[in-house]
Amino acid sequence: MSMRGKTALITGGGSGIGRAACLALAAAGAAVVIAERSRETGEAVAAEIAAEQGRAIFIHADVGERSSIEEMIRKAVEHFGSIDCAFNNAGIVDGSRSLLSSTQANWDAVMSVNLQGVWMCMQAQLTHMIANGKGSIVNNASRSGLRGVPSDAIYGAAKHGVVGLTKAAAVEFGGQGVRVNAICPGLVDTPLTRSRFGEGFAEKAAMANPMQRAAQPEEIGAAVLWLCSDASSFVNGVALPIDGGSVAR
Repeated sequence: MSMRGKTALITGGGSGIGRAACLALAAAGAAVVIAERSRETGEAVAAEIAAEQGRAIFIHADVGERSSIEEMIRKAVEHFGSIDCAFNNAGIVDGSRSLLSSTQANWDAVMSVNLQGVWMCMQAQLTHMIANGKGSIVNNASRSGLRGVPSDAIYGAAKHGVVGLTKAAAVEFGGQGVRVNAICPGLVDTPLTRSRFGEGFAEKAAMANPMQRAAQPEEIGAAVLWLCSDASSFVNGVALPIDGGSVAR
């Protein structure tokens, strides 16, 4: 899958799934825009790509702020000339809690980034891509966007919303050359996930799905690359589970 001559924008590209997607797209020849709140991690990924003779820039961005998103798009286009594909990956996890014990602050924090942030990013990306007559957007919707997860109501509501945005945009803009899809990863082996589950991570991974393990970030990055590439040119409006069969049972 060649991405030569194309530019990919990844939000939350400094670690975990976002980093893996950046590296996969760069290895396929794409120029990569790493949009990230953390300058340290964003610049580190850009340096990794440069060390392999790839092209990448870091742009400080906060997807919870419309002005920051608009500046992100402006800088990306100014540097590389265009945005051919985007992976809206930035998100937060606000801990696990019962629906009954959740607060307005919990709701606002998660929704402002995980749903509203994706909506605002899509608006800016679609405006640019429609003008160019082509493009591919991939949203990170999580397994929680496909099924109910105990003590995860707010996060799950946001991710279900991302699936809804994805499908609506795919139907509305497919005729204008822009494809919109979502990925729905299950448990992924990242430092953040391991810190969340602590010593119980191995047991959790073994019970998470029929394959009895967690996904590696590179496995998710490969799916993002495919959805961004012309290899998936007739795939539109899909919420793709990447979960070892978890939602199938």
